[in-house]
Amino acid sequence: MNIQKAKLEDHIHLTEITKKSKAYWGYSEKQIEKWSNNLTITADYIETNSVFNLIDETQIIGYYSYIKLENNQVELDNLFVLPEYIGKGFGTLLMKDFLERMRNEKCKRIILDSEPNAEQFYQKIGFTKIGEFETSIKNRFMPIMEMIL
Repeated sequence: MNIQKAKLEDHIHLTEITKKSKAYWGYSEKQIEKWSNNLTITADYIETNSVFNLIDETQIIGYYSYIKLENNQVELDNLFVLPEYIGKGFGTLLMKDFLERMRNEKCKRIILDSEPNAEQFYQKIGFTKIGEFETSIKNRFMPIMEMIL
């Protein structure tokens, strides 16, 4: 396994990973299509933000991305793994790399909006829920989480 900076041409594959990973939680194709704009990774996004791929030999199997904010704060914008790799420690591997990178960059606070089904994953890593907001699906709430480093 290798984690390396994403290339601009990875955007199509990263979009596929994002949509497949999101669908893993039981969302319908119709719902995934409604979210298509939010689940699409563009070459411009990769150029503008920090995006890192998890590569198994030659295949990208997951990635994370983050956005630098003011005052040594960062938003973890995406963390996705292909469905066949979920539950096998690859998300944790990505998080360890991300957290090490944040410590090296002297980040003080990380925030994220969690997929409701992934809230426990982030709690196990050390994030705390600080709020929530209702999504486009009635009675579905997205946890807002933070970690202080």
